[in-house]
Amino acid sequence: MVGLPARGKSYICQKLRRYLAWIGYKTRIFNVGNKRRVAHLNYEQTKVPGTKHDANFFDPSNAEYSSERDLLALETLEELISWLKRGGNVGIHDATNSTKKRREFLMARCKKEPNVITMFVESICTDKDVIERNVSMKLRSPDYIHMDTKQAIDDFKARMANYEKAYEPVSEETEGDDISYIKSINVGRKVTGYNIHGYLCSQCVFYLMNIHIKERTIWLTRHGESVYNLCNRIGGDSPLTEFGRRYSQALARFVQSFHPPDECSDLTRTEYPKESYGPLSIWTSNLRRARETAEPFDQRFNIKSVRFLNEIYSGVYENMTMEEIQQANPEDFAARQANKLVYRYPGAGGESYIDVIDRLRPGIIELERMETSVLVVTHNVIMRTLLAYFTGIDLQEMPSLNIPLHTLYCLKPKPYGAELIKYRYNSMTDSFERVE
Repeated sequence: MVGLPARGKSYICQKLRRYLAWIGYKTRIFNVGNKRRVAHLNYEQTKVPGTKHDANFFDPSNAEYSSERDLLALETLEELISWLKRGGNVGIHDATNSTKKRREFLMARCKKEPNVITMFVESICTDKDVIERNVSMKLRSPDYIHMDTKQAIDDFKARMANYEKAYEPVSEETEGDDISYIKSINVGRKVTGYNIHGYLCSQCVFYLMNIHIKERTIWLTRHGESVYNLCNRIGGDSPLTEFGRRYSQALARFVQSFHPPDECSDLTRTEYPKESYGPLSIWTSNLRRARETAEPFDQRFNIKSVRFLNEIYSGVYENMTMEEIQQANPEDFAARQANKLVYRYPGAGGESYIDVIDRLRPGIIELERMETSVLVVTHNVIMRTLLAYFTGIDLQEMPSLNIPLHTLYCLKPKPYGAELIKYRYNSMTDSFERVE
């Protein structure tokens, strides 16, 4: 990473790590700031109580401190390279790396590793409001958490000023034609790339082109109870039961209380009441039980059915129960139980969780790109996959997530991840209750 403090580097790190891990790459962030905090340095000269390093530590004119910072950056890089050699795929060096000199010695070290490809990602932010919000978030960091608020802000702004004195943006003109970089300006409003080669680097460019920090809500739910749910059959295209239809009606009432159709069904509006959650789109799978769940919604909403939200396809085992599958092919059943993530249902079109992730990629990119709220009505495996992405759950844990019917998940993307609120349908009151 490259960039001044409070310009969104950590946000980009977390987003990239989550996306790359979700599509199957072992990805890890190596943060130089964390390394600094635990390093055995002499803190006795610290002038600001509550932090191990005040702004003076980041003064570029202080040769001793500059040398210490460079050493910490190199030690962190060594840890990253060691991790890659042990089987990691993508290591993210999270630091300012804001001078040509720093980047040159990092590159020199990476070039000693024949199988390591290096790409810089520079985060540039000129939006003063975004910078101020980022500064306020920095007050939660270990450097400032126990410090007086005004004192912490003053110290951090002095730190930023020190970095600005020596800041040198990434450029092929000064660093050579063999450098590869992405520049993300104002959190994705503009993205440029230089010397980008290979699938993985291209994926990073495409992903960063579609992220933003505007507030919106992502609602996720399984369809209402279906006929096949009652008899524990998988796949198929069965309709809702009467209970499932009751859920769909309650769902429409509840969600529309946050997104009134007369105020929030027009996606072109830029202003709407403060008490509302803003415009809403509704996505369902192509399957009957999901489409029927969305039917009670006001027709003024933009409702679309898309194939990538369909349930995992079970191949030759479509319309069967797990007991029937176990009796018909116990070895296949055991293979699925042993590793649900990679197990692929046999037969034409049979899928694995990995296949589902690949199918969902366009949907994830669209959900990241959208600046308005959305309700997704889908299925068990798709819910597991979406929640794993948005909450950063490890792929190995994803297939065992418990996603009950008639439960609504409310996700609010934040700079640090996603705030998750869960609601459960109460059939006695015919309404939703928040699950603590």
